[in-house]
Amino acid sequence: MTSHEVLNTADHAELRVRTEAGSTLGDAVMAALVVPQEFRQVQAHYPIVFRRDAENGEFSALALFGFENGENLFLGEDAWDARYIPLSISVRPFLIGRSRDEGGEAQVHIDMDHPRIAIGEEGTRVFDEHGQATPLLDEMSEKLGLLHAGYETSKHFFEALARYDLLEPFVFEVPLSNGSKQSLVGFHMINEDKLRSLDADALGALQADGHLMPIFMAVASLSNLTELVVRKNAKEDRG
Repeated sequence: MTSHEVLNTADHAELRVRTEAGSTLGDAVMAALVVPQEFRQVQAHYPIVFRRDAENGEFSALALFGFENGENLFLGEDAWDARYIPLSISVRPFLIGRSRDEGGEAQVHIDMDHPRIAIGEEGTRVFDEHGQATPLLDEMSEKLGLLHAGYETSKHFFEALARYDLLEPFVFEVPLSNGSKQSLVGFHMINEDKLRSLDADALGALQADGHLMPIFMAVASLSNLTELVVRKNAKEDRG
């Protein structure tokens, strides 16, 4: 369940948010949406894969944290074991919404049903005693702006991938230390052969539109699948 409200000092003057990590706080997820503008940071830690929506056929990009639903192999006791957390994860329980007026400006909303909403004196304040934004809210507002801009422009990125037919489905076999295997299915990745076969004009167009760098970052990120297997086996060995 979600309960979105426009964030304001009148209704949320005493609001506090929990900022630590934890499975009970919504961090036990297999993957999270990412936007091309953050691919450089994401690829340093996580594989970047693509998923096609079964209803509308549109693609989205995901940072992969595990190999099965609810598995986050980067989640520790109260922190992430990674220097970068994708924007769509780190902004919660805040989100971008729009006013009811057609074409209204984007607004900061908050999901009051999210487990990160603190009770009593727990958590970090969103507004100070004078009704001014705290450093937490300033940081969240900046991240929301980056995420919103990324969503707005990612459509062109996926259009470019489709134009050059650069996405292909793949199956990844996860070799477990107990001798069994687990298969990762249902995702797409960049087809490196087709990328290498693009002519100078196509590569120039991708570069001019700012798409070439995130494509390369997505390709480079797949080396993290090996590290993800290492984390998976370490978890299995711990029981």
